[in-house]
Amino acid sequence: MKDAPAQPPSFRLHPQLAADTEAVAELPLSTVRLMNDSRFPWLILVPRRPEIRELHELSERDRAVLVEEVALASRVLARATGADKINVGALGNMVPQLHVHAVARFRNDEAWPGPVWGTGERRPYPAAELARTCASFAEALRSA
Repeated sequence: MKDAPAQPPSFRLHPQLAADTEAVAELPLSTVRLMNDSRFPWLILVPRRPEIRELHELSERDRAVLVEEVALASRVLARATGADKINVGALGNMVPQLHVHAVARFRNDEAWPGPVWGTGERRPYPAAELARTCASFAEALRSA
């Protein structure tokens, strides 16, 4: 993984993403965050481009970089969790800032086979587990 460039001064993480997630790593294009819901291992990639809401608004180069970063995050999730399936999606219905979800899914998780959104109550990680999980994913992204 290459070092991330400095964050553009006009880029701001959407407040809902900041509230629901924890910082994991910085990739060349995206900031990687962990959804703070211990029921589902779930990474979110947010391209550090201000005012971008849709995938097609990214430059061709940035789209290509984002796809590779999503693939990297998906591989890391698969290896770390042994998931049955990695779900990838960019919805943006609740948070308009472009962000891509990579969610490790298991045949025995409480939402299977449906989507994770709107299923049950979110269970935040205990503080020590949140820190360990973020550090583990950060190291996996660095060494991938």
